[in-house]
Amino acid sequence: MAVRPILVVGNPVLRQKAMKVKRVDKALEELIDDMIDTMRAAPGVGLAAPQVGVPLRVAVIEVDNVLTTLINPEIVKLEGEYEPEEGCLSVPGYWGHVKRAQRVTVKARDRSWREIRLKGEGLFGQALQHEIDHLDGKLYLDRLESLDALQRVEPRRPHEPEPSASGSGRRPTGTASAP
Repeated sequence: MAVRPILVVGNPVLRQKAMKVKRVDKALEELIDDMIDTMRAAPGVGLAAPQVGVPLRVAVIEVDNVLTTLINPEIVKLEGEYEPEEGCLSVPGYWGHVKRAQRVTVKARDRSWREIRLKGEGLFGQALQHEIDHLDGKLYLDRLESLDALQRVEPRRPHEPEPSASGSGRRPTGTASAP
C-alpha cells in the first residue's frame, strides 16, 4: 500500500472517460488499497482512479467512517436538487457551490465483484456524484455557472495555476479537503 501523487487540473487524464474494469485481480486490489491510503492522507472524502493517473472506473469514498469501494459505478436515479459547497483534491485551494441531486441511486460492483446498489444523500450522495463525474472526465468546475463563483481556500502559491474549466495548466502539488 502506498500514497500516490494526485493529479491536478491541467492533466489530460482527468478529462478522459475512464475504462470499465473487466475483473478484480491483484493489480486492481493494490490500486484500491493505494487509493484508500491516498484519499486518507490528502485528506479527502473520495478519490477516483483517474486522479491518481489510472483511467479505470474505480472510486473510493469514506463518509462517517464508512468506506465504500465502487467499481464500474453508474447513476441510475437522481432526485431533487440542491447547491452544496464542493471542492476537489484535483483542484487544490478552491471550492464553489455546485448543483447536485439531493438523492442519488448508484449501481456498481464492490471489490469482491458483487453487484451493489447504493442510495445516497447529503455528503455521501454528493461524493457519489462527484467521483462518478471524475470517471466521466468531468470536474466540478464544469458544473459551475462561472469560474468567478470559485472561492479561494488559502492564498495561491506561486507554482499553482489558476483553475480553468478547459483543464489547461501545469501540474502543481496541493490538496483540498472535499470529495
